Amino acid sequence: MFVQKLTRSIVLGVKSLTLHKLRSFLTVLGVVFGIASVIVMLAVGEGARQEAVQVINELGATNIILRSVKPAGIGADGKNAGAIRYGLTSKDLRRIQRSLPTIRSVAPMREHRRRMAWRNRRTEGRVVGITPEYQALNDIGLTQGRFIEPLDCRRSSTVAVLGAEVAQKLFPLESPLGRSIRIDEYQYYRVIGVAKPRAASPGLGSSLPAQDFNRDVYIPFPTDQKRFGENVVFDRGGAQPPEKVEISQLTLAVRDTEQVKSTSRIVESIIRQSHRRDETSMTVPLDLLEKAERTQRIFTWVLAAIASISLLVGGIGIMNIMLATVTERTREIGIRRALGARRSDIVWQFLVETLVLSGTGGVIGIALGFTGSYFASLTAGLPTIVQPWSPLLALVISISVGLVFGVFPARRAALMDPVEALRHEG
Repeated sequence: MFVQKLTRSIVLGVKSLTLHKLRSFLTVLGVVFGIASVIVMLAVGEGARQEAVQVINELGATNIILRSVKPAGIGADGKNAGAIRYGLTSKDLRRIQRSLPTIRSVAPMREHRRRMAWRNRRTEGRVVGITPEYQALNDIGLTQGRFIEPLDCRRSSTVAVLGAEVAQKLFPLESPLGRSIRIDEYQYYRVIGVAKPRAASPGLGSSLPAQDFNRDVYIPFPTDQKRFGENVVFDRGGAQPPEKVEISQLTLAVRDTEQVKSTSRIVESIIRQSHRRDETSMTVPLDLLEKAERTQRIFTWVLAAIASISLLVGGIGIMNIMLATVTERTREIGIRRALGARRSDIVWQFLVETLVLSGTGGVIGIALGFTGSYFASLTAGLPTIVQPWSPLLALVISISVGLVFGVFPARRAALMDPVEALRHEG
């Protein structure tokens, strides 16, 4: 009985709305654009969040990253042959390893730009002195060969793992495994592996610079120290004195995420005992992840407020047109009441018409939202991710708008005096 009544009401509602197609279409436009904006904004917000989370997760949620930073205004101290010495040292590494049982592993890293060559092919890239732990901490995959192993470090072996771009430029037609590349003009390293291609990592503020892993050449950390010296010397040229750095970066892997923040505070206090505050920088990916999620939540609320304004305008438009419809159909309402229709029947009839309007607008808005998300990704290069629940949420919102803004016109129609309604000249 209820299903038949609902079906009949929907059919009557659709017929009533199709009598004024243009007016009905213009009425639902507010809902259409409101729902479409909800879909697009949620997709853009989620895409931006996922991109930020991916970058931060690549750094490792249980990692703490310390980097050497040249302090502003520092000058030569006369103790290092006129050179400026700053940043992390092997003493810091040993102190951290001894003092913190919460740390599972420590990966020192030293980087410096060099020229590489094989036969007549040349390129420039970043020589990175690392330990075996660096691979897992930075999620470096291999397409060929193997990575640096503990035995390579103990022996200070002259072996190297090439980044994807370096391998392509030096060995475009053959496998580099077993070949010996030349770094600068006098050092030779046997290639033992090739890393997978990887998107460049964007910088995270001033604490962590952007990195292009494809242009890296990895060699054992002890080998780097023996071949290039205990300190890497950066000669800036001109009037600038040379700079000496012993360790460019320390990556600390904490045993549990719950211990990351407390460990980072202890590490900071240890480093501050022997270094200026601006001589090192600390990046805690877990903190960045939490900040990114908080920012995304705020962003989502702002977008929801903007979309709500569109839906509010659409709802007011629906209410306005339904009030006009009630006035136009006053005599019809009087006839129906005279023939025995109850007030609840009148309310139901007009409410169904409102829900048909808002529901139709919601469906069109969802389709438009998917299309808008696709074009935003295609033309503007914005990452967009439409969550499976967002179309359902948008449809529920559109029907709720129809329900909220349709109640008043429906009650107004139902509360009419049948006699006065029959006297109305429509």
